[in-house]
Amino acid sequence: MSITDLLSGDDIKKAVAAFAAAESFNHKKFFEMVGLKKKSKQDVEKVFHILDKDKSGFIEEDELKFILKGFTPDGRELSDKETKALLSAGDKDGDGKIGAEEFTTMVAES
Repeated sequence: MSITDLLSGDDIKKAVAAFAAAESFNHKKFFEMVGLKKKSKQDVEKVFHILDKDKSGFIEEDELKFILKGFTPDGRELSDKETKALLSAGDKDGDGKIGAEEFTTMVAES
């Protein structure tokens, strides 16, 4: 399954372009722009598993840095500051990574 099986390629392209500038990433706006916010919990979990590149059941900090590339190869890497902000927004239990439940909660709250 690919990300475009769940989300519109055009929406992804527009959302990634909107945050092309360094230090501009806003996960709340991004999740809304790609259409993730209005997806079912099951579809959000499917996106989580696509973004979990090492299939560990978590999105770790090193994977978060490349989250935009998970949506499209043209996406940029997040800065360390953006990565840490995204991690702190999603990591509710403080274990340094985002699990599927934390990811769906983060998307729903955005």
